[in-house]
Amino acid sequence: MTRGAELVVDNVGVTYGQGAAAHHVLGGLTLKVEPGESVCIVGPSGAGKTTLLRCLSGLSKPTAGTVSYAGQALTGPHSDIAVVSQDYRGSLLPWMRVWDNVAFPLQGRGVKRAQRRRRAEECLASVGLRDVGDKYPWQLSGGMQQRVAIARGLAYDAPVLLMDEPFGSVDAQSRFDLEDLTLRLRRELGITVVLVTHDIDEAVYLGDRVIVLGGRPTGVLDTLTVALGTDRDQLSTRAEPRFAELRTRVLSQIRGEDSAATPVVAAPHKESV
Repeated sequence: MTRGAELVVDNVGVTYGQGAAAHHVLGGLTLKVEPGESVCIVGPSGAGKTTLLRCLSGLSKPTAGTVSYAGQALTGPHSDIAVVSQDYRGSLLPWMRVWDNVAFPLQGRGVKRAQRRRRAEECLASVGLRDVGDKYPWQLSGGMQQRVAIARGLAYDAPVLLMDEPFGSVDAQSRFDLEDLTLRLRRELGITVVLVTHDIDEAVYLGDRVIVLGGRPTGVLDTLTVALGTDRDQLSTRAEPRFAELRTRVLSQIRGEDSAATPVVAAPHKESV
């Protein structure tokens, strides 16, 4: 069952500074994320991927254009939208036990302690950490800590989960496990996932669509529809010829070598800038 509502970025621009010193990060950027969709955003370093994600979360306000959710412009954080940051070491509170970390966002909603504890335990179980609630974050591996961060996003009961390079700080095996966890949670909970990543293979593996950012200021270079089915696994999916085609297309776009090539997939949501 799909949850949430449409998330729309309409002609968004972000500029820092004024006059000759102005730095235009995003310019005329337009895209749409459907309820229940998994969208991965890639682009070169400095392209403004995190800036875009902050606008999608309501944590930052664009200089121009609008970001809207369920037809309403975002003017601040929204209760339907949760964020998982890149560095779990900075987002988890080391003096709090794991279940307290997961339940922490619920305090602002006025949820009673016993209810917060139950919700935290449910979410920890959903990410495979049923028995670690009484431990402290520093007692867990990096991959387990990032699972705790994901559980906290789920505890907020948000139908939209924004993830900023969420697996970049863990080892390769943990990264694969967390990617598969994201696919499972998205499928079981019907949530919308928007994930920013530098890893092109990860973007193709996790996304229904991959949005490639680039240019100065940054806009949408290309949108690729990923037609690899819903049941994916690390071995067979990555071995498919289609996976290689999509990966090559994204890499070529990022390197700027593909401006005259024919897209490998039809892109009904493709934007131009």
